[in-house]
Amino acid sequence: MSRIGNNPITVPSGVEVSIQGNVVSVKGPKGELTQEVDEKLGLEYAENVLTVTRSNDEKDMRAKHGLYRALIQNMVVGVTEGFSVQLQMVGVGYRAANQGQQLNLSLGYSHPIILELPKEIKVEAETKKGEAPLVTLSSHDKQLLGMVAAKIRTLRKVEPYKGKGVRFLGEQIRRKAGKTAAK
Repeated sequence: MSRIGNNPITVPSGVEVSIQGNVVSVKGPKGELTQEVDEKLGLEYAENVLTVTRSNDEKDMRAKHGLYRALIQNMVVGVTEGFSVQLQMVGVGYRAANQGQQLNLSLGYSHPIILELPKEIKVEAETKKGEAPLVTLSSHDKQLLGMVAAKIRTLRKVEPYKGKGVRFLGEQIRRKAGKTAAK
């Protein structure tokens, strides 16, 4: 029994949900998202409550039941409230700046890294004196936001000895002790 899949999704006022076959579209004040759902799953929308049902109890269907319910819930939350991720650039000389949809990063390489971000993502880079640069990404699409944040993070992975690199704000890094001096 899927606990997540069985929970109903309450749709707030101001959000339109339309179901055509196995495609769910959610439209709200922050944008519009669509998701294709497995054809073996059933979707029922009545009185601002959306429920996802499954046809059988096979292991694959139980997994998809919870997955698609969570994806649709993220779509509803995204078009009403939105999501945001903050990335911190920890290291000497690491800088971040943005011009529109371009993110310009200096991460200790011999050249700056310039990323062109999708139009669905809003980016804001801020640098305070004495603190690590902070990049804030926000969007209504949680999947796209996670993919872009992961891509930026792979540009300079956090190393365990000094803790330098790109990390999520508040992320705990497992630190290792360095070599000890020989006697």
